[in-house]
Amino acid sequence: MTSTERQYVSDLTALPADFTWGVATAAYQIEGAVAEDGRSPSIWDTFSHTPGKVDGGDTGDIACDHYHRVPEDIGLIKQLGADAYRFSVAWPRVVPGGDGPVNKAGLDFYDRLVDGLLEAGVTPFATLYHWDLPQVLQDGGGWTVRETSEHFAAYASQVVERLGDRVKDWATLNEPLCSAWIGHLEGRMAPGLTDLTAAVRASYHLHLGHGLAVQAIRAASSDARVGIVNNLSPIEPASTSEADLAAARRADGHINRWWLDPILGRGYPQDMVEEYGVELPLQPGDLETIAAPLDWLGLNYYFRQIVTADPDGTAPHARQISVPGARLTHMGWEVHAEGLEQLLLRLTDEYGVQRIYVTENGSAYEDVVAADGSVHDPERVRYLEEHLAACARAVGKGAPLAGYFAWSLMDNFEWAYGYDKRFGLVHVDYATQRRTVKSSGLRYAELVREHAGRREGRTAA
Repeated sequence: MTSTERQYVSDLTALPADFTWGVATAAYQIEGAVAEDGRSPSIWDTFSHTPGKVDGGDTGDIACDHYHRVPEDIGLIKQLGADAYRFSVAWPRVVPGGDGPVNKAGLDFYDRLVDGLLEAGVTPFATLYHWDLPQVLQDGGGWTVRETSEHFAAYASQVVERLGDRVKDWATLNEPLCSAWIGHLEGRMAPGLTDLTAAVRASYHLHLGHGLAVQAIRAASSDARVGIVNNLSPIEPASTSEADLAAARRADGHINRWWLDPILGRGYPQDMVEEYGVELPLQPGDLETIAAPLDWLGLNYYFRQIVTADPDGTAPHARQISVPGARLTHMGWEVHAEGLEQLLLRLTDEYGVQRIYVTENGSAYEDVVAADGSVHDPERVRYLEEHLAACARAVGKGAPLAGYFAWSLMDNFEWAYGYDKRFGLVHVDYATQRRTVKSSGLRYAELVREHAGRREGRTAA
């Protein structure tokens, strides 16, 4: 690591002694092997193979070939110093029909992955849904229909019955906002719809599926620790005008409150129900199911949003604007570590969450492989340190933060952006599948060692 990459030293001493240091991935983004061992197509197979939907015409057909490289990739996790690995289970690999018989070969893959992690001393954190809905269920209405929620709970039960003796930490859904709003309202992700009614119904059935899955997980494993993962953003008005203040309130409802209030027992925010103007398909007992008690809440954080009123747009009639002079990632996202601290404190003070994990946080940059094969990424090193420092500040102010999962273990298929955007702590040459730990990965390992040293010092004292 160069001297430039060492300059972003932060005070992380407030992090608890038992803090979890993790890395994260998602099945469709890394596994490949989309037609092997009985896996059926997902909505992302369909979407990525639709011309014009993904930059460069890229697909997840091969991705990082993780399906065939599990031992190597577990070795990378160890090299990074991570003591936990957050991965997702591919529904179409385990239950190719969406509902019904389990595909033994598909479950066997995750069985081997979990055993390999445990043998390496790495704690598995499993996410049951990271956007890869079996296409056969989409053909029947997908998340816009209630039956998909029920099928999801059945699938969850089957996975936990097989892996729950070794996997204790489970997330039901990853970023349901993206599935509903970006997939059904904006059309930029699978299944690629632009229908407000479909989006609101999908959001509801995602929540219902979450609640039913919580019940299924607890029934299958009495000592399971269950959570859900939401991507949240601090929302700020572009000005003090009444129009912008109202827009910020709506944007906060759209991005944050709609996804937090129901699962934390507050029901759906009435102002947003009125804003959308779509009747929720409520049935008796649903709100109680959706608000099933959780052991932890996952927070994915990438950027804040500064918004202005957009009366000619669609719900929530608020438009994000750029920040002059801001540092930007390759995604065009503002680097604003303070936003992570703000969200952690909001979850603590406003919502009373008792245990939080930062389940994703990371940055894309245009990495260059040097002549000697190394990858120096000082911007990502700085990003990593700044956001971990924000975590430590939040802990110092009372946030019950239990761990941090860097996004991502390695460069991968970045959804509609294809392979152009690289978030990994490990560089992947997609032509050869060669993995190279970047300077950010080396720095992450160093931070883990420093924290372990402080922990041992506390124990000795």
